[in-house]
Amino acid sequence: MVTAARLLVALALCAGVATVAPARADRIKDLATVEGVRKNQLVGSGLVTGLAGTGDDASSPIVRRSMAKLLSRLDIKISAEELRAKNVAIVTVTADLPPFARAGQQLDVVVASSGSAKSLAGGVLISTPLKGPDLRTWALAQGQLAVGGFLVEAGAGSQRKNHVTVARIPGGAVVEGNAPTQMPQRQLVLNLKTADFTTATRIAVAIEGALGAGAAIPRDAGAVVVPITASWKGKVTALIATIEGVEVTPDAVARVVVDERTGTVVLGGQVRLGPAAIAYGGLSVQIAERPEVSQPAPLGRGKTEVVPRSDVGVTEGGGELRMIAGAASVGELTAALNRLGVKPRDLIAILQALAAAGALRAELQVL
Repeated sequence: MVTAARLLVALALCAGVATVAPARADRIKDLATVEGVRKNQLVGSGLVTGLAGTGDDASSPIVRRSMAKLLSRLDIKISAEELRAKNVAIVTVTADLPPFARAGQQLDVVVASSGSAKSLAGGVLISTPLKGPDLRTWALAQGQLAVGGFLVEAGAGSQRKNHVTVARIPGGAVVEGNAPTQMPQRQLVLNLKTADFTTATRIAVAIEGALGAGAAIPRDAGAVVVPITASWKGKVTALIATIEGVEVTPDAVARVVVDERTGTVVLGGQVRLGPAAIAYGGLSVQIAERPEVSQPAPLGRGKTEVVPRSDVGVTEGGGELRMIAGAASVGELTAALNRLGVKPRDLIAILQALAAAGALRAELQVL
């Protein structure tokens, strides 16, 4: 169906004042993070054993060498060329080291196959060092893998559920050293998760309302600075906790997100629509295949053949001009567009045309 090809939009724009719908207040804790207080990513490469013949290729050089190195640490001397094992897989192990992590704390790890293994189900990860960007070992990972799926093969057939070459080990890593996270000494810098000048200003005003005038300064759209005064010296944790509990109403850019592959349309809460006149129509193309059998004449030298026959029909729908009044809220906008009776994929084309003409007062983002 080729509906977007016949889309015609004629717009009559007029200026209007849209009333803003009441917004919900959020905690600063959900809108910003404290600079310097962050997690760090850890990674390592290890071996998974105990697989039921679903491991890497037995002739894989990296698996042979890794197994030989592991066995040598256990005082078992064997040449890499002598190893033949299909129940072993080379894997990549990742984890996140949270801020203020202490030695002995347990972390969840993700294990992913790095070779040709078909499944990690039933495997056990052998002790694997997890290193940070500084190449220091911050944790050791080991344990039984939880795959959450299965792979069954029999002859030429197979049955699979979920992704079986990636697994998790809850609490599978133990932190070996305290994470180097330092508390701010002179000032707190709050980094907004979504940079916005209006939201940054509102956060500064809200903090001043809780701590007093001059307690916060919006540095730019992405950061708010809170000086640590003498009254808060030695009580930075309490200061951060007080700021995190302050509620602020964040601002947001009016945005419409459309995914043409799935026909999904998401309208942001700030989206507005100006008055517009819209005409849309559809072109339907139907093709039916009716193969026929051609028989040769009696005593003829021809042969029986299948001759293709195709019936093609084209139907063009009417393009009625419809007027849409200006909408001041997402609810009104949705109701106005639903009155047109269009399908989601037609709606995507209409929204794109409205944005191009300036009637859709929002940023259009196509995935």
